[in-house]
Amino acid sequence: MADYAEDERAVPLDGLSVEARIHDVMMELTAAEKRAARGLLGSYPTLGFAPVAEFAAVSGISSATVLRFVARLGYRSYPDFQRALREELDERSKSPLQRAEAAPPRADGDLHYLDRYMARMAANLSATAARIPISEFEALAARLAEGRGGCHLIGGRFTDAVAAYMEAHLRLVRPGVRRLDGRTATRADQLIDVRAGDIAVIFDVRRYDPQLLETARSLAGRRAFTVLVTDEWISPVSRHAKIVLPCLTETGSTWDANSALFTLVEAIIARTTELAWPAASRRIGSLEKG
Repeated sequence: MADYAEDERAVPLDGLSVEARIHDVMMELTAAEKRAARGLLGSYPTLGFAPVAEFAAVSGISSATVLRFVARLGYRSYPDFQRALREELDERSKSPLQRAEAAPPRADGDLHYLDRYMARMAANLSATAARIPISEFEALAARLAEGRGGCHLIGGRFTDAVAAYMEAHLRLVRPGVRRLDGRTATRADQLIDVRAGDIAVIFDVRRYDPQLLETARSLAGRRAFTVLVTDEWISPVSRHAKIVLPCLTETGSTWDANSALFTLVEAIIARTTELAWPAASRRIGSLEKG
């Protein structure tokens, strides 16, 4: 069981959201507990606010299994679990203005703002590396390196720049790479060309884009291999993703930071290029010759 703070908050000290904790422990759950996890993820977070008996009935398990599942996530009781869900929803929906108002005042004697900010980014990078399963990172890089099928990338208001950055590099390494248009109508036209087995990488951080959730649902319907790059609170797109790569973005100030997303993308690009080097080197060489 995880440690708890002295004020007995519902959220364990590791700071993970309920959804993030589910993804972290999924492989350790029993078959019945996995049904509880999938039931909750399929109707997240609504089912978590239902009484235990209703949660159990919807998931096709016993009430005792629901309570065991909650305990496996690190919560001491069902009310603690529900309280954590409410806190998570509040955190997910905070605007930049609300984050600024909630930021603690800087104590005298602290480091210069730039030093403190860079230290926070370094900590976010380390924590992101610890959160991401190596097996999932390697699986994505290997799949990209195969070069088969299409690779479709898309982000939201601030993360589309990360998608564009990944697209610009992957185009040099493998064929079939394209970024889906931000306009809904044009994106719908593009989705027609998505084939079963194509890779789709979606970038989505709080406050999550409902249009990206719809796009993820459409991609799942077309049997694309969907990958989600998200923040520590985990976008709802995760329910349609085969691989979820959470990055720490919280800065303790007005704006979240996408530094960890960019660094993760650079690591994916570097590893993919390494794995695909025989074909990638020929492709890069041809482009350089003009």
